[in-house]
Amino acid sequence: MSSSAAPIAWRANLRARALPASQWSRRPSALLPKRAERCPGAVRYASESAPAQSAAAETVKEASKEIPKKAGRGSRKALYGTSLAVVLLVGYIYGTDTRASIHQYAVVPLIRLLYPDAEDAHHVGVDNLKLLYRYGLHPRERGNPDSDGALATEVFGYTLSNPIGISAGLDKHADIPDALLDIGPAVVEVGGTTPLPQEGNPKPRVFRLPSQHAMINRYGLNSKGADHMAAVLKQRVRDFAYAAGFGDHDFAEQRVLDGEANVPPGSLVPGKLLAVQVAKNKLTPDGDIEAIKRDYVYCVDRVARYADILVVNVSSPNTPGLRDLQAAAPLTAILTAVVGAAQNVDRKTKPYVMVKVSPDEDSNEQISGICEAVWNSGVDGVIVGNTTNRRPEPLPKGFVLPAKEQQTLKETGGYSGPQLFDRSVALVGRYRAMLDQGPPSQTGSAEGENAPVDAASLPRKVIFASGGITNGREAQKALEAGASVAMMYTGLVYGGVGTVTRVKQELREELQRK
Repeated sequence: MSSSAAPIAWRANLRARALPASQWSRRPSALLPKRAERCPGAVRYASESAPAQSAAAETVKEASKEIPKKAGRGSRKALYGTSLAVVLLVGYIYGTDTRASIHQYAVVPLIRLLYPDAEDAHHVGVDNLKLLYRYGLHPRERGNPDSDGALATEVFGYTLSNPIGISAGLDKHADIPDALLDIGPAVVEVGGTTPLPQEGNPKPRVFRLPSQHAMINRYGLNSKGADHMAAVLKQRVRDFAYAAGFGDHDFAEQRVLDGEANVPPGSLVPGKLLAVQVAKNKLTPDGDIEAIKRDYVYCVDRVARYADILVVNVSSPNTPGLRDLQAAAPLTAILTAVVGAAQNVDRKTKPYVMVKVSPDEDSNEQISGICEAVWNSGVDGVIVGNTTNRRPEPLPKGFVLPAKEQQTLKETGGYSGPQLFDRSVALVGRYRAMLDQGPPSQTGSAEGENAPVDAASLPRKVIFASGGITNGREAQKALEAGASVAMMYTGLVYGGVGTVTRVKQELREELQRK
């Protein structure tokens, strides 16, 4: 055999001695004896591996004992996780419901404790509500209690879901109109805004009287300016237009403002209205009526597109000379200019105009002059009252204020609180009676003689009541006196975000009794 043929023969012999591959799969153990014969050391290695096999068996036994323990731990973790999820869900539902008593009895006292300065507390409240709204964690009225129609009322041709509103001052810069609308009112007033930014009066400028649930403030119309407020309100409409599927452009904004979304152009919520308050700058000369008119018109030109109602503030007690503008002649000039500017707004429906008057100008002559200006200028209504420079007697009668509050009572500024209620309701009744008489006179003949006008043939002027309203019974009295909407401010400061829901429920109960 040649040397080249030897490897071939060796490979052939090896193949002849090997088992077929089919037998390997069927009888793998058949190979072991032959392998042992060929490799005597294999038996020794197998015997030496016995301790390892025993250790592996013990490990398996231990592992089998651990399985129930791990399964138990897994079940407990799942239980804890589920419990935590349930607690968070219940906490979310409870904490974001305006009916939760925690808002009145825990949140409000806690804020007052943590922030002794009332203005700091105000800012914290607004900032937190703004943040919570951004993430959908804000308090809101659940269950749509207004759907029964029991509190529905008509204002300016709109059917409002209820007759409760929130006065200006709580949301000075239009930071949280949507969050405020969600807690239940049908009207939210933001502002007031001035043409140019102004700081207002020096701090401290807001003071609490907790025993009276009252406040004194001398903010002085601090404002970021009409351009800032216009930008905020514009972005709000743009966001709404985009969410409603109209797009994110000027034409989409215009479509929403023109009513194609079937919501009021200011509030953007069916059955609700947004009022924007405008005022003059502090440094504008008090005697320059033309300059003052320009201030108000500037504000109107900027913000009116985004308002359902424009409120002309001529009654803040904290801006020197402002209340002097409530005299018939200057008030007529200012209101006429505002109404004209409002009618020029680039929108299918124009904003309505109201004037906010002081509770301190309460003589017959003063009320008559304001009503004359309202009729002569074409203003649509009046908001009766504002804070007062007077210092009412404590409630209940005979109560002696704590020493600290007696000192606070000496602070300069406008007083607001439950003590204003009786005066506010009385003023509403007087304004209602005088406005319902119609214009005091009108040129009715070619000779220029004054002739009476039938008031029934003219649109009825709307009145909002503002001052001291804290519960449903008081809201009902304000409505019975002639107001269409009962506005609140200090009541919310002390009652928390659930105040509107509570007042509406009390109002329903009042109506059921009657």
